[in-house]
Amino acid sequence: MTSQLDRDLDTFEANKPSLVDRIFRDSQGNIVIAQAPNLPLLVALTATFLQFVLPAGKILTLAELVAFGAWFTWSWQEIFSGVNYFRRGLGLLVFVGLLTLSLNLGSL
Repeated sequence: MTSQLDRDLDTFEANKPSLVDRIFRDSQGNIVIAQAPNLPLLVALTATFLQFVLPAGKILTLAELVAFGAWFTWSWQEIFSGVNYFRRGLGLLVFVGLLTLSLNLGSL
């Protein structure tokens, strides 16, 4: 014979999301790995592409600054507003990579 406490515990464990669910699912239960790009990501990708095609000069410097700012903004938004832990971790990875790259390039 089981008590109400045992039944409540079984129900709680059945409803408890797994680690994979917490990492890859959003609040509606959908698996989210990639999303449609938002404005900071579109600006970051465009400015990064322009860095490879523009000649050295003031316009290239402007493209570098815009790219850094857009990547920074995108990663910050993902860290604090990402739909799941995967997206937040991706934002953190880009943020750390961006800071590491900028610190390494600054010391050259």
